[in-house]
Amino acid sequence: MKSQNLSTVTEFQLLGFQNLLEWQTLLFIIFLFIYFLTVTGNIVIIVVVSQDQRLHSPMYTFLKHLSFLEIWYTSTIVPLLLATLVSQGQAISFHACIAQLYFFVFFGATECFLLAVMAYDRYLAICSPLHYSFLMSPEICTKLVAISWLTGVSTGFLPSLMISKLDFCGPNQINHFFCDLPPLMQLSCSSVYVTEMVIFILSIAVLCICFILTLVSYVFIVSSILRIPSASGRMKTFSTCGSHLAVVTIYYGTMISMYVRPSARLSPDINKIVSVFYTVVTPLLNPVIYSLRNKDFKDALRKVMRRNCGIYGVRMKENLFIR
Repeated sequence: MKSQNLSTVTEFQLLGFQNLLEWQTLLFIIFLFIYFLTVTGNIVIIVVVSQDQRLHSPMYTFLKHLSFLEIWYTSTIVPLLLATLVSQGQAISFHACIAQLYFFVFFGATECFLLAVMAYDRYLAICSPLHYSFLMSPEICTKLVAISWLTGVSTGFLPSLMISKLDFCGPNQINHFFCDLPPLMQLSCSSVYVTEMVIFILSIAVLCICFILTLVSYVFIVSSILRIPSASGRMKTFSTCGSHLAVVTIYYGTMISMYVRPSARLSPDINKIVSVFYTVVTPLLNPVIYSLRNKDFKDALRKVMRRNCGIYGVRMKENLFIR
């Protein structure tokens, strides 16, 4: 019988990229710039979609939620990553570490569900255009968004709860830039077999199933595109869908390689490189691929900018007149 609690570690030390000391300043500038672009780009999407009535459709509703999600998802990871680069390591309390882990899993799982729903939406729009308004009504769209968020919320509880129940006796140095599952389990001084298997099964259920559903949707989309008689129409649609599929593949591929491997061990350096793709790169690519390559969105962006610049110009003239 266990006579005492061995969980003596009260804080962890995130090492970040200490093996690249001479690159710390450059990495800080790069990641800060990417973070700024990511947050700014996703805020622009939310504002434009909210203000332009023409974009009040299911596709852009999903995109707005994805953008809102990406802001919080990357903000869960990148600020702490930047702190590790400034101080060459960053202390984080045990409870803060578990909280970061929860929000990382929560936002990551929600993104998986949203990407699958967005692929299904495009499948209906391209393959069943006559029934689209019925099959993807505003009510169904709202329900799919709610299910995605609620499922993500519940998915985050189990891994963070099981990790919090593990014993950590020391050392307390996490060779990573955030509180991720694999390095935390490696630091535990208790058996992690059950925790590892549960996380493995949960990863399959979320990542693999969502990826397969997304992939199946795109297979049907591609088969439908091939039947378009116009060569230019095929190329334009292929270009858009190909970009979407590339981002989805990067996100799911890196996540699956990291978590759907119950006993495999990658080196910490490879883990960090792979993690950069799904925590830093894809949140930046999503607004670029899903919106800035979209003609309707670019037209709406110009309209919103002209309207806001016009309002600002009128106010400036009024202020000058008053003076």
